[in-house]
Amino acid sequence: MPFPGGLWWLLCCRQGFTLLRRDYGDADREADGEAEEEASFELRAQGDQASLEVSLSQPTRTSSGSERSLLVSEEMRSLIVEKGPGPVEEDPDALVKGWLQREVRGGVKTPWIRPRKYWFVLTPDSLDYYSSNEKGAKRLGSLVLTSLCSVLWPDKQTYKETGYWSVTVFGRKHCYRLYSEHLNEAVRWVCAVQKVIDSKAPVQTPTQLLMRDVEEHCGSPEVLEQIYRCNPILRYTSSPLYAPLLPFPYGSLDQSAPGPRSYTTLRDEAVKLFNSLQQLESQRDPVPLIQGILQTCLDLPPLVDEIYCQLVKQTTEPPAPGGPGDLHYWQLLTCMSCTFLPSPPVLRFLRFHLDRTESRFPASEMAKYACFIREALGKTRGRECVPSLEEILVLMRRQEMVCTVHCPGAAACSVAISSHTTAEEVARELVSRLGLSQSPNLFALYEQSRLREQPVGSSTLLADVLTRFENLAGEEREQDAPCRLCFKHYGFLDTDNVPRDSLEFALLFEQAHEMVLRGYVPTSEETLQTLAALRLQSLNSDFSTHAPFPRLEELFPPHVLHARLPAPRPDPPPKCRGARLRAGLLAGGLWGHSLAKQRAERDQRLRGRLREEGASTMAAIVEKWKLLQGMGRPEAMAAYVALVREWPGFGSTLFDVDLRASPVGAGPQRLWLGIGAKAVSLYKPGEPEPLDSFCYGRISSFGASDSSTFRLSVEDRDLLFETSQVDEIAQLLTTYLASTAARRPPRPQEPAPGPLDPDPAALPRGLCPVAGPWQRPPPTGSFGS
Repeated sequence: MPFPGGLWWLLCCRQGFTLLRRDYGDADREADGEAEEEASFELRAQGDQASLEVSLSQPTRTSSGSERSLLVSEEMRSLIVEKGPGPVEEDPDALVKGWLQREVRGGVKTPWIRPRKYWFVLTPDSLDYYSSNEKGAKRLGSLVLTSLCSVLWPDKQTYKETGYWSVTVFGRKHCYRLYSEHLNEAVRWVCAVQKVIDSKAPVQTPTQLLMRDVEEHCGSPEVLEQIYRCNPILRYTSSPLYAPLLPFPYGSLDQSAPGPRSYTTLRDEAVKLFNSLQQLESQRDPVPLIQGILQTCLDLPPLVDEIYCQLVKQTTEPPAPGGPGDLHYWQLLTCMSCTFLPSPPVLRFLRFHLDRTESRFPASEMAKYACFIREALGKTRGRECVPSLEEILVLMRRQEMVCTVHCPGAAACSVAISSHTTAEEVARELVSRLGLSQSPNLFALYEQSRLREQPVGSSTLLADVLTRFENLAGEEREQDAPCRLCFKHYGFLDTDNVPRDSLEFALLFEQAHEMVLRGYVPTSEETLQTLAALRLQSLNSDFSTHAPFPRLEELFPPHVLHARLPAPRPDPPPKCRGARLRAGLLAGGLWGHSLAKQRAERDQRLRGRLREEGASTMAAIVEKWKLLQGMGRPEAMAAYVALVREWPGFGSTLFDVDLRASPVGAGPQRLWLGIGAKAVSLYKPGEPEPLDSFCYGRISSFGASDSSTFRLSVEDRDLLFETSQVDEIAQLLTTYLASTAARRPPRPQEPAPGPLDPDPAALPRGLCPVAGPWQRPPPTGSFGS
């Protein structure tokens, strides 16, 4: 029998109200699921000085698997404020109160659903919400506020999507997302909640309290043994960890941070890292997992202390001391000690753990690792990169790495380095090993690749440089040349008095040849062919058909050959709108295929023309090479350097810059900025004579206007240069200034050196005197004359 129409309408309305009730819920059901108990088992107020004789066992799950159980002291339960159904409007503890929406599900997309409002009350201890503001209204939920809670400010993106300003409050178990139609009201709530959070005393975990007890009783072996025996949280465990050992703020991480990885909360990441530590025990090759753990600590610095505490826990009274699994923990602890430095309390606890291990297991592998870690902690500074795979393998064996440094004109040098060796220390060793200690010129290490070359800062750790090389090697194509370290001149102070039979002259010759190939020596094509012939004579001696021929781009500047080719003419644009429309319609059809074929044929003709020009140039070079019969290698090198020295800018380091023009509407002018030992010069690319030159006495100050603009103040005018090498330019200027001050004869009643006029006695000889990353000088800084 069919239902009457009225009955159908009643059933549909009932079903609709059921769905709405399910979405927004009645007050009784929300009260059952929102009861907040912020008394975490691992937290205790800092002022609580109760005894720790109670056993703090490892967190375990109940039989249902849905709750965590641990003995909680009565003073911890007092954090939860019990409130009866009193008059809401007359609450004397209320700091802020008002109507707010919670979990907007409607917004601009479904405006027909009206958000549900609740009456929120902020007290000095919690954030509560009620069904209404009437007397006797039932409290539906409460979020206890501690020092670990956090609050997010309103953002425009949420307002654009929902039409409401959001306020997010993070607690231990719950997160309240509140919404208001007015920005001022949302900001008022955020400020009030943050003020309550800031007023709370810092909380400490049992691990922190036990670390303090261990430090206080380090001279009483009996008390220490009792602390370790009664508190399993300090000892090795094979069970999983359900909460971190240290306190972390509640809330999600900023996913806009640089890096390919995405992380959840710090608390969740700490628990995941402990699971990774436990997997480390059974790994046959622990190196990739160790590098992954180190990378997580580099991305999330607050987790460094947590990992140190977890490693100390897992290496304390393990089931098999000195076994493979235990040694994997010690190997990771070794890598950590060479990469990160813990906070002072954790560092003291770690040093005590190392001493305790050495005393309990003398002459064991664990004691050797403990000794190595103690020495590493005294040298470790901040790292830019995690150790490379090669470095991790070396650290696992407690050995040093071998770094290969290439020297132009000489054989490559192998230098033993550690995780703490800086570029300045290696440069000093190479200067001493190669006999360059008495040279007046400056030297430095360079990172070289196929596309770029840049000096390595004096305080840069070479281990970080090798890690960057390893990362780039995995990204580059097979035909790309690998990155390498090179030792070469950094600044020329005297190029005239370098002995021709010395190693430094060979370095000078190779560096001059690099400048020629890069097009930084403006001269005629005839001179460039002569230089190429002298290069062949220095490499192969006299002409011979059996002599190995380098590639033309290794002898002659490639840009000169490309300049001979005619510039490609772009396709003329269609004149009228109809022609443009027809061209657009035909671009993807036969006409487009014909255009692509024409471009391919044109490129092939240009490549053929380039080969012809290269062959004719090589023939001219060979003819000049034949004329050098009987010239020895030293004479060829000396003749090469003499030809290059004819350019007035020889000895200067050139940077490609764009000079900002002063007239309004004028575009920047591409120039070379040459920085030498005596002056700073401006060159038009390809022109041998400078447009202008400024001695250091005319330069009043220099600095960086921003990350891509370098400012040079010369007397009464400021020159602004757009470049990507702002730091390199400023560092080289500072270097030449320091070297000039070091070699300047003392004058009577000379004032003390300032920040831009360093002490000559403190400058190293034969090295770049910039000991560390360049510090931008103040805008008002001036040079000494």
